[in-house]
Amino acid sequence: MASLAAKGSSLVSTLLTNARPKFNVFMKYAKVELTPPTPADIPAIRDGIARIVSGARTGAWKNLTVKEAWLNTLVTAEVCFWFYVGECIGKRHLVGYEV
Repeated sequence: MASLAAKGSSLVSTLLTNARPKFNVFMKYAKVELTPPTPADIPAIRDGIARIVSGARTGAWKNLTVKEAWLNTLVTAEVCFWFYVGECIGKRHLVGYEV
């Protein structure tokens, strides 16, 4: 039993040693990508929405490459999935609302 505890202890320390660089990279990107928008970001967001609306009106979406269209589809799906996850967290249930 003592040897099992020693092996478990060394396994945990090895796991932490190997995971630390990847965790540091994750935290580096998380600090940048997962922050809420600041008031300085609002004009860029407004310009992006205006470009999307004008592109939809003029038909610019017809000139996308397959790669760009697929990327836009994936981003849209990601936004929908995050909305669904937020709804599940907010209602504290996986299925439906109580009516």
